[in-house]
Amino acid sequence: MKFSQSLLSLTLAAGCFAPTMAAMAGGVGLGATRFIYAESASQSSLSVTNSNAQERYLIQAWVEDDRGHKSADFVVTPPLFASAPKSENTLRIMYTGKSLPQDRESLYWMNVKAIPAVNKDAIKDKNTLQLAILSRIKLFMRPEGLDMGEAEAAGQLRFHQAGGKLTIINPTPYYETLVNLTVGGRKLPNTMVPPDGQQSLILLAGSSGDVRFQTVNDYGAVTPQQSGQMQ
Repeated sequence: MKFSQSLLSLTLAAGCFAPTMAAMAGGVGLGATRFIYAESASQSSLSVTNSNAQERYLIQAWVEDDRGHKSADFVVTPPLFASAPKSENTLRIMYTGKSLPQDRESLYWMNVKAIPAVNKDAIKDKNTLQLAILSRIKLFMRPEGLDMGEAEAAGQLRFHQAGGKLTIINPTPYYETLVNLTVGGRKLPNTMVPPDGQQSLILLAGSSGDVRFQTVNDYGAVTPQQSGQMQ
């Protein structure tokens, strides 16, 4: 069996939509839907599982920065490997970049592409479409000694309504992903607010009233619904 060089790529982005299970694409699954890298650690690891009983995949892994550019700040090993049917492999991830801000998280993206193997004899004289599927999850670099725990951060968010917009203010050192966000019962898009930053969303015409939301914790689970504190 050989790996096809002619493939159509699809992207599966995890983390913003608050899934509670590992990111899964085409039988290849990651061990997390978001990745927390403690900056004090010498390395961290992420499992890659092939649950398909017949298919082999070529797995390619790399890290991008918050602008979507491939980053040299991380070394991922192995960067390229074959995943056998019904197998599990482990990626080792090491930060080798310069010192990052120590008062807040920094955002990167972990990318794992699964390219299916091709049996050329089986597809001889046939038209086929093959998909290389990219799983892309958030990677948060987290320094030691932040002034609050991650579980406390959602309760610190503040909201402001004016000019047909809802502004979410995040005074915490964590990236906060809000899901099931509503104003007066009317749903708004999921959104991520950076540390010590803010994000504005356009309100639907006539929207007003209480703000209610949930957030995504370190494990990719959705936290209980809570009411937004206005300012």
